[in-house]
Formats: sequence, structure tokens, C-alpha cells
Amino acid sequence: QVQLVESGGGLVQPGGSLRLSCVASRNLLSFFAMGWYRQAPGKQRELVASITSNTNRNYADSVKGRFTISRDNAKNTLYLQMNSLKPEDTAVYYCNKVGTTKWSWGQGTQVTVSS
Repeated sequence: QVQLVESGGGLVQPGGSLRLSCVASRNLLSFFAMGWYRQAPGKQRELVASITSNTNRNYADSVKGRFTISRDNAKNTLYLQMNSLKPEDTAVYYCNKVGTTKWSWGQGTQVTVSS
């Protein structure tokens, strides 16, 4: 089993930036398509960005042009650079594999965008 630990969230004003990190307990990130998910209060968890093992990237329309997903395989770490943040980006952000088979979810990291 792989443990995922997300960090980097916080309170930021609209238009601000944050960089999220997700560290995996085992050196497996490079073998799988990985994604960043978010869950806002009262809403279902949604996939906002993904990156394949050969670094093809995809983004939800709501974050396209503002968020960038990347990975550092040597550090077993997945990143999400978030720019031009909006109040509607407020959510708990998680990382996990893309597809039907998931590792156990981490605790997530809270992102709050508010003035």
C-alpha cells in the first residue's frame, strides 16, 4: 500500500497563488497516471488535473490556464501550481492515481480563497 501526504494549502486572496505537494511513501508515482482532485463542501470529489507516466497533462475546464501539474519522480512528489486563484477554487485538495483503482486517500490539504 502507498501512503499519500498532501501539503501546501492555506488561505489566499483572490488572484493569489499556491503550490501544493503530494509525497508518496513508495517510489511508484512514475509508473502511474496521477491526478489532483478537490472536494468542496457539499460537492463530490472532482479531478482537476492529471499527468500520465509520459507527462501528458490534462486539466478540467475550470482550471485550465491557471493550474499546472508536474511531478518529480526522484522525490516521489506530485505538484500542483495554482495561479489566479478564485473563491470557487476553495476545497480540500487530494492526490491519487487516475482511474478506477486508487490508493488510500490522504488527509488532503485545505485551500481557501477569500478576501
